[in-house]
Amino acid sequence: MKIVIIKYNAGNIRSVDFALQRLGISASITADPDEIRSADRIIFPGVGEASTTMSYLKEHKLDVLICDLKQPVLGICLGLQLMCTHSEEGDVDCLGIFPEKVKKFVLPINEKSKFKIPHMGWNSLSGLRTPLFNRISEEDYFYFVHSFYATTGADTAATCDYLVPFSASLQRDNYYATQFHPEKSGKVGALILENFINLKI
Repeated sequence: MKIVIIKYNAGNIRSVDFALQRLGISASITADPDEIRSADRIIFPGVGEASTTMSYLKEHKLDVLICDLKQPVLGICLGLQLMCTHSEEGDVDCLGIFPEKVKKFVLPINEKSKFKIPHMGWNSLSGLRTPLFNRISEEDYFYFVHSFYATTGADTAATCDYLVPFSASLQRDNYYATQFHPEKSGKVGALILENFINLKI
């Protein structure tokens, strides 16, 4: 099976590769369109800023390529946000694979809050659906680091509650995405990656 991690101007790409290596899975990190199109599974991870990253994707025509893929695609963190319609981070239109919008967490005004931005650390999920969550329960915890979140809607595959309920995972057709970092989420994160690689199509 050919696994590709899309290479672009985002951080955290290597850590996903290392997580796959720990599972005995070999992946290629590439921006070559032919290599990406010919892959059996594609991972679109990343940490970065939405508007500059969208500019990069458009400049290199990766925006059109990603939207035309027919095999299973997994977006992680920034990857999930860029798959939505619009992000408040830089006020930019994104890929539009999912109809959700990406908004900035806002702390309550004039009120001491236990919450901090960014949302950083471990949190549980609810409303799990899709094969991505096989062998995973709502008692499991996943690692998050983000200041922006995707709204909930018909494509929400798991919800997390931090200041507001938001989409911790999205799924539509062959596109899957997680706001949390599977590669930093220990054994349950490894299960997410295994489940993605082993999707039946």
